[in-house]
Amino acid sequence: MRRRMKGAGGPVGNTGDSPVAVNVRVRVHPGTDGEIGGTVVEDFGDLAGHAVDIGENHMVGPARRWAVALDTGGLVFVDSDQLAAD
Repeated sequence: MRRRMKGAGGPVGNTGDSPVAVNVRVRVHPGTDGEIGGTVVEDFGDLAGHAVDIGENHMVGPARRWAVALDTGGLVFVDSDQLAAD
């Protein structure tokens, strides 16, 4: 099963000029000192981007779009502008 990015940022399955989807190799924070490789393991699609506020209490910020399993063994949650496909 392959999920693909959709939304106002560009055509479906596209982040800038590079496709990003589940099982695609990516670079997280490309072009920075913190750049690291990994593989997309989940696309939260329409579930991403909603903060949770209850009354005047801010519970959590907006969720990130992508879950990426890092080559170093970690897991990060990032938005499309923080990724580049390899």
